[in-house]
Amino acid sequence: MIRRTLAMGGVVIVVLALVAYAAFEVGVDRGRTNASSSPTPAHATHGAAPSTEKRVLYWHDPMAPDTKFDKPGRSPFMEMDLVPVYADDAPQSGGVAIDPRLQQNLGVRTAKAVVGSLSNAISAVGNVAYNERDVVVVQARSNGFVEKLFVRAALDPVRKGQALAELYVPEWVAAQEEYLAAKRLRTDVDALALGGLADAAAQRMRLAGMSDDQIREVDARGAVQLRFTITSPIDGVVGELSVREGMTVSVGASLFRLNGVATVWVNAEVPERAAGDVRPGNAVEARTVALPGSLFKGRVNAILPEVNATTRTLKARIELANPDGRLVPGMFATIDFAPARRKDAVLVPSEAVIRTGKRTVVIVAQGAGRFAPIDVETGVESNGQTEIANGVRAGDNVVVSGQFLIDSEANLKSTISRMGESANDAQRDAGHGAQQRAE
Repeated sequence: MIRRTLAMGGVVIVVLALVAYAAFEVGVDRGRTNASSSPTPAHATHGAAPSTEKRVLYWHDPMAPDTKFDKPGRSPFMEMDLVPVYADDAPQSGGVAIDPRLQQNLGVRTAKAVVGSLSNAISAVGNVAYNERDVVVVQARSNGFVEKLFVRAALDPVRKGQALAELYVPEWVAAQEEYLAAKRLRTDVDALALGGLADAAAQRMRLAGMSDDQIREVDARGAVQLRFTITSPIDGVVGELSVREGMTVSVGASLFRLNGVATVWVNAEVPERAAGDVRPGNAVEARTVALPGSLFKGRVNAILPEVNATTRTLKARIELANPDGRLVPGMFATIDFAPARRKDAVLVPSEAVIRTGKRTVVIVAQGAGRFAPIDVETGVESNGQTEIANGVRAGDNVVVSGQFLIDSEANLKSTISRMGESANDAQRDAGHGAQQRAE
């Protein structure tokens, strides 16, 4: 009984399989009949095309989509007809299409790229210092003694011609006596041989270190001057005081170091990225919190050839006029550099620029809801605008809001497209292999 049941079940299964195969064959035959009786495609019909006909851009082999043909025919790669590509279906490399309603939901906003120039205003901070080019050192010109000191502390203000110290110099006393004796001899004895003796004695006083003013004073008084007063050659302050009363000084010893205050330096720290726009001679304006409401004007004196490894700044040496000596060393000052004049360039809002680290991208709206990421080269950035050196033209609409989502979508689409091309290449290679094996 069991064997009979199993035999009948096997027969039923075989019958069902035969019925299914027959139905499959009938369907295939009907499909072939319909394909052979279908009307000629729109692009091959004669006469006027209907108004709804799509415009054909080109024909291609789906197995080799990179090769385009300008008319229909057989594919040179595979045994198949070329397939038309219509304008509405043509892929646009690197771009992405977004429905207008979806654009509104994403908050996509655009702005036009314009032609203009940026005023690259640069500000920096620095500290005030003495002008090292306005320094005078008063030295001892001969061995002597400091009899009296009129300036007793460093940073004391001095005026030009002000007495600094009174010195007794034995060598100068001997030179004066010889000079006065020569003058008396030339007066009393009218001898040609003694005519140049006084001049030689005067020259000896110069060699001893006496100035022409001191020699004229000795000549005018006609008497030996035992002590000489040293005066300040400039207006300023005593930067360094190296002597005291009663000290013995030797030739070349530094007595005073005087700093002028008519001008001062400001050593400003300029960011490395802005150093290219700062040049010697550029006009600057300086302000300091110690003197509110006061504006000091000057120029860049030099750019020191050294970058601070910690702050990544260059030091700009600025010379400022210092009326009344109000700017003193150690003050902090804010420096505003005059903006350098730049050529006109294409400008876009800075928020439209996407910096990925390896690329700098701007999303350009191409119309009809399509957007494409464009690689650009940027220049100076200022006041919310960025210069575009290459990649975007004036008049292009760039995306300033929602561009990150568009860029991500475009990258994803590009990746999928490359994956599809790789698959097509693999299929084409497989087709060629099969054809070769069949031959």
